[in-house]
Amino acid sequence: MSLRLGEEAPNFKAQTTEGEINFHAWLGDSWGVLYSHPADFTPVCTTELGRTAALKEEFDKRNVKVIALSVDPIEDHMKWLSDIEETQNVKMNFPIIADQDKKVAVAYDMIHPEADQKFTVRSVFVIDPNKKIRLTLTYPPSTGRNFHEILRVIDSLQLTDNYSVATPVDWEAGEDVVISPSISSEDAKGKFPKGFKEIKPYLRLTPQPNKD
Repeated sequence: MSLRLGEEAPNFKAQTTEGEINFHAWLGDSWGVLYSHPADFTPVCTTELGRTAALKEEFDKRNVKVIALSVDPIEDHMKWLSDIEETQNVKMNFPIIADQDKKVAVAYDMIHPEADQKFTVRSVFVIDPNKKIRLTLTYPPSTGRNFHEILRVIDSLQLTDNYSVATPVDWEAGEDVVISPSISSEDAKGKFPKGFKEIKPYLRLTPQPNKD
């Protein structure tokens, strides 16, 4: 059964390219991105892992730890690292889980038999510091992920956790946000000192609260 938003991310122990981890302990008070790859030494995966390493500062700014997974053995992972670094011009700086027994893949429903009986699809999970799943994405094995979108969603989640707002279509950090319909316009005057624009009673835009 697939995991749903708001459910606790299953904990696990696993071998990674940076040693053995207990997933929840490894996350600590950080946000997390866990994502899976169909197999080692595959072209799309190589580009994705390189892109993730290149974005380390962006993830760090958001207090996010990233970890990848493949059902191949740790020995293959370690050999693959040098290929990633060579072809993507990066230094690997996050762990890859060796899930040879598929325990993690099964717990997170990463194997879709109709797509492939053996390998994981391109699953993405964003997990908050309370270990709750906040986002799930599933891509077909042939399609590389958009890490700009993953960062955009994390920005939205972290903003909307702290303010009574939502983010509209195609929102980017720094743009106007939507005031929650549960807040009256009278109360909104106090909560949003930058003011707001009422397009409809249920559609009110205000500058992003945590931006100068």
